[in-house]
Amino acid sequence: MASQKLGSQKLGSDKFVTLAHGGGGLASAALLKKYFLSAYGNTILNKLGDQAIVPVKGGRLAFTTDSYVIDPIFFPGGNIGSLAVHGTVNDLAMGGAVPRYLSVGFIIEEGFPLTDLEVIIQSMAQAARMSKVQIVTGDTKVVARGSADRIFINTSGIGEVPPGIDISPERVQPGDKIILSGSIGDHGIAVLTRREGFNFEVSVRSDSAPLHDLVKTMLAVEPGIRMMRDPTRGGLASALNEIAQLSQTGMVIEESAIPVLEEVKSVCEILGLDPLYIANEGKLAAFVPAGAAPKVLQVMQAHPLGRKSAVIGEVRAADPGIVEMKTSFLGSRIVPMQTGEQLPRIC
Repeated sequence: MASQKLGSQKLGSDKFVTLAHGGGGLASAALLKKYFLSAYGNTILNKLGDQAIVPVKGGRLAFTTDSYVIDPIFFPGGNIGSLAVHGTVNDLAMGGAVPRYLSVGFIIEEGFPLTDLEVIIQSMAQAARMSKVQIVTGDTKVVARGSADRIFINTSGIGEVPPGIDISPERVQPGDKIILSGSIGDHGIAVLTRREGFNFEVSVRSDSAPLHDLVKTMLAVEPGIRMMRDPTRGGLASALNEIAQLSQTGMVIEESAIPVLEEVKSVCEILGLDPLYIANEGKLAAFVPAGAAPKVLQVMQAHPLGRKSAVIGEVRAADPGIVEMKTSFLGSRIVPMQTGEQLPRIC
């Protein structure tokens, strides 16, 4: 019953917004294209990056915004406050930027415990200090009881893009290696098991963490990294599909090369979930020129947040827009974009 419930969300309705529209998969892409891009589209927005890279006098800035509605707000490995900081820092870092400043907006439901609010605020402060960013502006709104679910947080971030760094899906080329920084599915499974109250023998913690220092070490040895993406909503599968479509290249990944914790595998098998589609909040996928892949992998594995990094596949010219996976059973299958919302309210 659990697996049916968790996977029951279908592709978005033609008349109403559904949870599938927020899942980071096909329904999200359709909503974005039909409504938002048709209204707001421009050369910067149309790149569909985790951040916008905008020119300013003397250089370039990265700008991003995100909203956090996670349920539960406290989970193994973090809470909505630390997650909001990490997620925004990571969106900036995926553009090669050095994160500098954040804004924070709170929407708080009447009756929310002040003790919980203080914990969340202090967690954000600590996460900001560790990420070396400053929270420089913000807003607080309180809504009537029943008008929201406890607390929602919006964050925006600004970072500086160093000269010579150009991270973009258009730069992805056949022959590039795909490097993953560690095990997938940790965050989504940690949140799910806490939310549903599952009492498994295994325990999984969220991987929520700031990735900008890892990115800095990667770019130091290879400024020519083509593309990076942190696979959050929709997981690794949806992130790779999006980049394959934007770059009009094909991709082949190796199932046996993709790190997945045994605990995550066990929970996914019980619930009928696929780790490829489970959200992460402390991992990245990088598209690296083949000749530079060994040195990039070496520095990633030497970093605390990249010790389980692995080359999981490569880009090819054939089958543009398609991601194929060579399975552990010596066969292969197409890995499509997520078609629904496996785990709503995951970030």
